[in-house]
Amino acid sequence: MPWCKEQLSKDMFPREQKFFTKTATSLKICGITLEADAVRMIEMGVDALGFNFWPHSKRYLDPKHGAWLKSLAGKIERVGVFVNETSDLPYRLYAEGIIDIVQLHGDETPQQVAGFQNANIPVIKAIGIRNVEDITMAGAYQADAILLDTHAPQVFGGTGETFDWSLAKEFARQFPDMPMILAGGITPNNAEQAVTELHPSALDVASGAEISPGIKDPHKVAALVAACRNAS
Repeated sequence: MPWCKEQLSKDMFPREQKFFTKTATSLKICGITLEADAVRMIEMGVDALGFNFWPHSKRYLDPKHGAWLKSLAGKIERVGVFVNETSDLPYRLYAEGIIDIVQLHGDETPQQVAGFQNANIPVIKAIGIRNVEDITMAGAYQADAILLDTHAPQVFGGTGETFDWSLAKEFARQFPDMPMILAGGITPNNAEQAVTELHPSALDVASGAEISPGIKDPHKVAALVAACRNAS
């Protein structure tokens, strides 16, 4: 049966997500490609996992090979990462119970974000940050959370480089009620500082939790979990 928006109801898919709370900092490990890594992350207390469905990513997970994500339902937040996706793939994966949250990491418009809001699908919009003007622009997106990342044109899905965290403080000042997710160069060495100084709703980590692209390092992940718990 083909997907249609009418299949999604507010009662069946509640929008309230613990991941978006502002009272404590959650940890999202992004770029998961292996089921074994996902299971281990759950056992270690990670709050959310990111799965990159952009074919040009070095951490790409082919949706055709992602049926195992269904087995994670109810155990952890499953975030599907998409870049300028023009098909109904995000909607279908949500309706099929493959993901819980959509993350848009490209040049998507506020209208495209609103499409997920109207379908009652939790949505994160990633913004590459260069200056205060980029922070102000983030207010145009009525997403469930805004992810702040290092500005890198055409390098979608993260660079592993840190941006000026004072701009994250400016975001919190301008939009005190909007959940903020911090990405860009987060590692076990600076994660606790990020939580203590910026109080984000979540940290989003890919390269800072890896042995190699798509292969996670349990020691780094354990240190990141501890940093979030100790500093929150």
